[in-house]
Amino acid sequence: MVGLGNPGSKYEGTRHNIGFEVVDRLAKGGSGATFTRKFDGLLAESEIDFHRVLLLKPETFMNLSGRSVAQALRFYKLELADLLVVCDDLNLPLGKLRIRGGGSDGGQKGLRDITAQLGSENYARLRIGIGERGPVDAADFVLSRFRTADRLAVEDALILASQAVAVWVTQGQAAAMNRFNGPTTPTSG
Repeated sequence: MVGLGNPGSKYEGTRHNIGFEVVDRLAKGGSGATFTRKFDGLLAESEIDFHRVLLLKPETFMNLSGRSVAQALRFYKLELADLLVVCDDLNLPLGKLRIRGGGSDGGQKGLRDITAQLGSENYARLRIGIGERGPVDAADFVLSRFRTADRLAVEDALILASQAVAVWVTQGQAAAMNRFNGPTTPTSG
């Protein structure tokens, strides 16, 4: 389970770091996992409903995330089918989730580098809509923070994304896609 973002306090709370936020929630919600530096990133071992899960936050900056992901997959001898990458998507409405089992990077440079490093686009990704940028430059927009008015939608999206990861881990990709690729609201439990 990889969450994409940029390292450092300068980028905390930015739209581009929503993947990091999901991973942090999963670490806190599971076994209270703590991160250690490994594979050019921060790695934690956690559990979701008795399933062992590795949580990775690459610290190579978004556009170079692939090196960190490839190192972890090789070390743990994981298959592409074991990989779920959580990232922002500026083409989706704010808070909307989209789970796919593969496909193009859609302009997301972190996904582009992961695909290049792995030599395949056949890995799952959970995209989280970060809102429409309007006339603002894409790079400036993804590195901006959410407006106060958007925080409730972001909070709901983080809850939903954590639930989607849990379903993906415990019930599989098809179940996660069926449940979270349409209109959704967070559920308790």
